[in-house]
Amino acid sequence: MSMLLVEKRGHVALLTLNRPESMNALGAIGDGEVVRQVCDEVNRDRDIRCAILTGSGRAFSAGGDVKSMLEKKGAFAGSGIEIRENYRREFHAVTSAIYGLEMPLIAAVNGAAVGLGCDLACLADVRIASDDARFGVTFLKVGLIPGDGGSWLLQRVIGYSRAAEMLYTGKLIDAATAAEWGLISQIVPGAELSGAAFRLAQQIAAQPPHALRLAKSLMRHGRSAPYEAVMEMSATAQALCHLTEDHVEGVSALVEKRAPIFEGK
Repeated sequence: MSMLLVEKRGHVALLTLNRPESMNALGAIGDGEVVRQVCDEVNRDRDIRCAILTGSGRAFSAGGDVKSMLEKKGAFAGSGIEIRENYRREFHAVTSAIYGLEMPLIAAVNGAAVGLGCDLACLADVRIASDDARFGVTFLKVGLIPGDGGSWLLQRVIGYSRAAEMLYTGKLIDAATAAEWGLISQIVPGAELSGAAFRLAQQIAAQPPHALRLAKSLMRHGRSAPYEAVMEMSATAQALCHLTEDHVEGVSALVEKRAPIFEGK
């Protein structure tokens, strides 16, 4: 069975990390290609307006497979050059594919999100968590550094100082601290996490799909591109949106005081 399951529910795609026996650890050869194929499939489906990433079993993801690290197997086998290439082909492919999802992504963090698992959560646009969730960037505790882009991701989510504190101490933070630091936006009881994620996803999926993907692109560019560049992107994207039927529907619904029905046209 695939390590990443995909299920379409209406306009929402549910992506589930599927190695519950290892707390959804990654590090097997082929992980990168599996995730790339799934994300490509989701991007090609113009009917999908929002995606949810979660984990099976009792964890979101424990990160890299520590047992495979110890035994020098999978992506952790071979010479230094070979391990570097494995990181590029497997871990970097995983994070790049998820980061490249064109529709808004919600991370529904159930349980532990540690190391690479925390970095996977940071790839999402919105993060919600169960009340027993734990977050940590514990690479230094096993003599490693964030090899999958976490040093770039985390500080953009919670700021440099707190990201540095998490990395340099390796400590775990609970859901309440994660919310206080801006790592997550909601805490819900574990039994209610799936329902809360889908309710949020459905709110997002009710928006016009073309404009929604363009809005995500602008939000991403807005984190690093110069102001002038973002303004040019905004003008171009806005011009395209003005020519859609969904724009006409939205304005008509507003004037007629009814809920709009967006069809992606």
